[in-house]
Amino acid sequence: MENDKSYIDQIFSLTALRSDHWRHLLAISRKWCAGKIDLTTVQDTLQKLQPIEMLHAYPGKKLMSKLSQELHEERKEAFTALVARLSFSILARYYKEDPSEWALHNDGDVAGGVSSDVPHRPYFEVLIVAPDQSHSVERNVKTLLAQRQRDDDFIYEPLVVHSFQDAFCAIAVNNNICAVAIFDGFDFASHLPVPQLNRVMTELHIEEDEDHVALQLATVIADYRPELDIYLMSDQRPQDITNDPRSTCVRRVLYAVEEPTELHYAILEGVRSRYETPFFDNLKRYAHRPISTFHALPIARGKSVFKSDWIRDMGEFYGKNLFLAESSATTGGLDSLLEPTGNIKVAQQKAARAFGAEHCFFVTNGTSTSNKMVLMAIAKPGDIIIVDRNCHKSHHYGAVLGGLYPYYVEAYPMKEYSMYGAVPLHAIKKALLTLKAEGKLARVRAVDLTNCTFDGHVYNTRRVMEECLAIKPDLVFLWDEAWFGFAHFSPFLRPRTAMGAAAAIEKWLLAPESVAAYDKQQAELGKDPTDETLLETRLIPDPRQVRLRVYQTNSTHKSMSAIRQGSMVLVKDVDYFQIEPQLHEAIFTHSTTSPNQQLIASMDVARRQMELEGYGLVSNAIQIALDIRNQINTHPLVSKYFKVLGADQMIPAQYRTSGFEDFLKPGTNWSDAAIAIRDDEFFLDPTRITLVCGTAGFDGTQFKNLLADEFSIQVNKTSRNSVLLQSNINNTRSDVAQLMHVLLELTTRIENELSRSGAEGRKRFEGQVVSLMTDVPDLPNFSHFHDEYRQDVGGKVSVEGDIRTAFFKSWDPANDEYVGLFSEECDKRLKDGPPMVSAKLVIPYPPGFPILVPGQVISHEIINFMRKLDVKEVHGYDSSRGLQLLKLKQSR
Repeated sequence: MENDKSYIDQIFSLTALRSDHWRHLLAISRKWCAGKIDLTTVQDTLQKLQPIEMLHAYPGKKLMSKLSQELHEERKEAFTALVARLSFSILARYYKEDPSEWALHNDGDVAGGVSSDVPHRPYFEVLIVAPDQSHSVERNVKTLLAQRQRDDDFIYEPLVVHSFQDAFCAIAVNNNICAVAIFDGFDFASHLPVPQLNRVMTELHIEEDEDHVALQLATVIADYRPELDIYLMSDQRPQDITNDPRSTCVRRVLYAVEEPTELHYAILEGVRSRYETPFFDNLKRYAHRPISTFHALPIARGKSVFKSDWIRDMGEFYGKNLFLAESSATTGGLDSLLEPTGNIKVAQQKAARAFGAEHCFFVTNGTSTSNKMVLMAIAKPGDIIIVDRNCHKSHHYGAVLGGLYPYYVEAYPMKEYSMYGAVPLHAIKKALLTLKAEGKLARVRAVDLTNCTFDGHVYNTRRVMEECLAIKPDLVFLWDEAWFGFAHFSPFLRPRTAMGAAAAIEKWLLAPESVAAYDKQQAELGKDPTDETLLETRLIPDPRQVRLRVYQTNSTHKSMSAIRQGSMVLVKDVDYFQIEPQLHEAIFTHSTTSPNQQLIASMDVARRQMELEGYGLVSNAIQIALDIRNQINTHPLVSKYFKVLGADQMIPAQYRTSGFEDFLKPGTNWSDAAIAIRDDEFFLDPTRITLVCGTAGFDGTQFKNLLADEFSIQVNKTSRNSVLLQSNINNTRSDVAQLMHVLLELTTRIENELSRSGAEGRKRFEGQVVSLMTDVPDLPNFSHFHDEYRQDVGGKVSVEGDIRTAFFKSWDPANDEYVGLFSEECDKRLKDGPPMVSAKLVIPYPPGFPILVPGQVISHEIINFMRKLDVKEVHGYDSSRGLQLLKLKQSR
């Protein structure tokens, strides 16, 4: 995505480029030692590294100066040895553990870093933004470092920059930064070229605030990386600064010349606040207490396991702490997940803060349960919810359990790849306007959408909510972000999360210009605008009427370091005080009374990790994904049979008004992506990689099984002709290498087989490709609910349906009948009736979306699609009996 120049604003790639540059410098220096290249080549290579290292505390000025000195004096062996040491230390992160890595010489002259005579302490860096007055800055840094003590919980190193733009680049590319101290008097512009940063600042109208540049920088940093603690070191009176509303993003304001000790302890306390895991810490203490258990959990304390002659291997496999930390008690230092009052409550409060929510609830039954909880809490029987027909089955079952009437809206189809995209805003607005025209807008309770979709389609969440609120100001929004929880820790993706968009809308609602913008649009629309006009207009809600009510569910285990089934419900709801009793009842209804302690602890720890290193982990996941995309699509042999779909192939041009085409398009930079994220209706999550395998003659399921069985590579979702690869915080560049090795082996195998099989073999192969890539079934839209499961209002037939009645009617066998999918009766009833009405949710895997729900009329398109499916797993369909149908009244 980036070019080869070593600009310090290459945010997406600079972390990887840094390691590559050091390895390249080592290779060059070895050639220099061997006399194969001249000094100038080495000097040029080192010069490219200098700007990058300005943004990191290690190696730091002293070690970099030592490196330059060795080169200047042409001490080849010493230069190469130092390059090797620094390169490996950066790559393996040795400098965080080993104080010798900071030594200037072999005699142990240490330039900074960790101390060898204390136990391991987590390492981080503090960004200091100060004017370029070397003597004054050095004195301040030395004073700060002098405050460090052997018994500090953490160890930090300072990193000093002298401009607004350098500070932004540092927090963007340096994953070690956990705190920022801002002094008065620094410059605004970098002395180095930052073309992409300049472009984005121009797009966002960011210009220097000469009177308050320190607060301006603090605001920008807090917006980009809200997890960082920011300290303002001012020569002004601190109380004068705190009167500025922007100072709310600053953790503490200190009088610069008086408070080095306070700054040191404030930095440690800020990191400690994020490091603390109330439930996990308490569970560790509990596990090591002498406890006798007289409750119904024999496995607690592990005696039944470790004293057994027959299951001792279970204890050896899992370790004793797992059993010591088990209990069904909610007293004696533990807490109740259903009614938390202690450490679980604090852990949930910390998670709410970390994810930008007002409230957070831990769920140990997965996001399937989280979705049902929210739907039960926000809507009552008979309410209408506008919902993506292709959403996870938990939403459909939530409607069944709650007696809700789903009004299904369709995502745009991607027939060629047998998958759907996301639901266009036009379809959602049209549903609301149709219901308004039918006099049913008061019954519409919520809009329920999946963000991002399984295949990576990310909504413009802010725009969706604002335009829907312009039609109905009290709508509730449920965003199922099961696969997208990590996105909060990416400044690029965060604005498109539910909580990120809700924060932006909340800020806009409070701004005085919001009312003026609404009034202006109303004057332009006139007294009674047509639906067509409203559909084509970027609607602005009335900030005086809006009730901002947003719920986000995320599968913490799907993108963070939590144990399977760990999920969170995040809430930002101005009417929460009214809905709180209902939400608690929903939690009581759906939650187990025996939640897994380890699951709760893992969510507590996952939050800690994401607050302290999530930015770097997510940045690496994005870079890994971009590497995969680039290597597959540019490899001369692999790209002949496999390809990764770009944004231009996954999202139609009409939803990409910025003109963004793909991450790999030549000349595309992070600034292009930033603008697309701001403006486009849909954006493609870069960590979702749709790999087309049909062009290699494999269907998705076949290729998925081949990767798992023969090469130990696991993937999850497939389509007729593709598999979905996902990069996450667990992946490394070694994983990329292994994937490419496997794809190269497979393509080589294909080439060899085709060369041996001759013309007839090539013809068979091409026929298989045509079958997978061209002869694909049309994707069926939702047909309609049968009249028995719809309501008539004012003579108009409703689109929403009574899914609950249909679902439970099928439980009585007297109401059911079966028709074979390929039978003559099926064809006859499609042609002449009576209509066939589904009794079940029918979900083929792949593609994984429900093609039928209870009460839905089965159409020609649905039957044709099912007949062309060549998958073995179809939930809700028994091939031995046929389609399960509901008998109609007239046929009984």
